[in-house]
Amino acid sequence: MKKLFALLLALTMTMSLAACGSKEESSAEEETVDYASMSDEDLKAAITTVTEGKLTVATSPDFAPYEFYAIDENGQANLAGFDIALAQYIADYLGLELVVNAMDFNGVLTELQTKHADLGLAGLSPDPEREGIMDFSDIYYMGGQSFVCLESNKDKFTSLEDANNADVSIAAQTGSIQMSLAEEHTPDANIVSLSKVTDIVAELVAGKIDAAYIETLPAMSYQVNYPELCLALEVPYDVAGSSVGVSKGNAALLEGVNRAIAAVQEDGSMDKFVEEATTLAAGSTASLVDGEIVAD
Repeated sequence: MKKLFALLLALTMTMSLAACGSKEESSAEEETVDYASMSDEDLKAAITTVTEGKLTVATSPDFAPYEFYAIDENGQANLAGFDIALAQYIADYLGLELVVNAMDFNGVLTELQTKHADLGLAGLSPDPEREGIMDFSDIYYMGGQSFVCLESNKDKFTSLEDANNADVSIAAQTGSIQMSLAEEHTPDANIVSLSKVTDIVAELVAGKIDAAYIETLPAMSYQVNYPELCLALEVPYDVAGSSVGVSKGNAALLEGVNRAIAAVQEDGSMDKFVEEATTLAAGSTASLVDGEIVAD
């Protein structure tokens, strides 16, 4: 009986190891799938998303002209911006229905980290520190970073070192690259974290803060409506440009997004999206405040 039991145990262990081996081999095969060599149709069939047939995109609509609410002639607020146009282009390219969820910037990062969104489009820089929670697409837009103050105060800031003291209050968006830049270049200043760029601009215009770190194109967009703003200094930054944040580990979707980006640049649509969004942002805009759309 003991011999029979030992034999059965040995057989069970062998089958178990064989099963584990098959699972590991299967997993290894999945990891080596060459999506880049697939045709567009095969790639589309291989892509999985949070909701079948839909492309769920998280965005933070306080970053004109990337993403914002534009108020039309009927007083209705509509989600706009060249990130939103790009999101629609990607969805159409992949044959998916676009679903856009608006939230604050920190929420975009969380949605990607928890895999509640397929993509994040919010002027994201491909910062290596974020690679643990998302994958990055190819660059779709090149932008810069600016140190912004009031025109009346620009003479106080001839260099970033001028702002690096406790008497200067400087704002940056929570969870953003600009917050990292503030901590890097002006660590001794009174750094204020705000969830929305619109809040930063409002505080700056009201004289409640002295300066802010804002990406250059959005800063220029806000300057149209607030000419008292001054892009006083260019901020050095190693990781230039904006990428699409892709749900971590979704290699098929990442390949599809990169193909869409190549197409949108090749056919000239990206330049058109940026031009249209920049023009639109110069008009009436609104922001998401506590879940409600409020005119700026």
